[in-house]
Amino acid sequence: MRQIIIVIRAELLKIKKAKAIWITALMFTLVPLVSSFFMYILKDPDSATTSGLLGAKAQIAGEASWPAFILVQGQMISVGGIIVYGFITSWIFGREFADLTVKDLLALPYSRTYIVLGKFITAFIVHVLLSIYIISVGFLLGAIVDLPLWQKIINDQYIQMLVLVTFLTIILTTPIALFATIGRGYLGAIGFIVIILISSQLITAIGYGSYFPWALPALLSGIIEFNQFSLTGSQWIILIGTSFLGVLFTIYSWLYIDYSA
Repeated sequence: MRQIIIVIRAELLKIKKAKAIWITALMFTLVPLVSSFFMYILKDPDSATTSGLLGAKAQIAGEASWPAFILVQGQMISVGGIIVYGFITSWIFGREFADLTVKDLLALPYSRTYIVLGKFITAFIVHVLLSIYIISVGFLLGAIVDLPLWQKIINDQYIQMLVLVTFLTIILTTPIALFATIGRGYLGAIGFIVIILISSQLITAIGYGSYFPWALPALLSGIIEFNQFSLTGSQWIILIGTSFLGVLFTIYSWLYIDYSA
């Protein structure tokens, strides 16, 4: 346990000094900004159209209310989160190869398993903190826009849905670490992220999204219709299994691949 804590501290220090991570977090702020912008337009679509704010296009968000705002945020996190959380995960694992520090890291008197677990825990901590920031900014902007039906999002479990969608999106990034490891850098992981996004769209379009792990958060967020989709036991197994296998195979790759070659 002491070794894992040391690894986590070291990884957090790297992240603290990494401009790429901070820029990524700043870009993710677009989620609440765009969501609140849609709500602002929908509160007065006629004047928004007249002033050139694309009021007609904002109709994809539905009505200007807290439930609609939460749904839009959930849908954007379920898709954008794969990119942002995935990039952070690929950076944490891939930078060791890109910066040629992996040999130095493995030369330390620490278990490779603990090194990998420490990286995963660090990634999870960063993802959670970033999510709290994004959701908090969203609620602040929603309050500024003065959206109605606040009580409805509490009574009808919209907030629980948003938290669950965010959590599921986070845990589904573990296989990205595997591709960053196998590809020995960022490119393999980024390529896998692109494949995930394209596959999610295609598989959902042909009606099998409920069996594809990375499509499940988007479906849960109401991308089809809220309260018309819920997770079954088999889908939970798919989600947890995908996350677990991502961790397991990443550990295996660090244990048995010779990085000195």
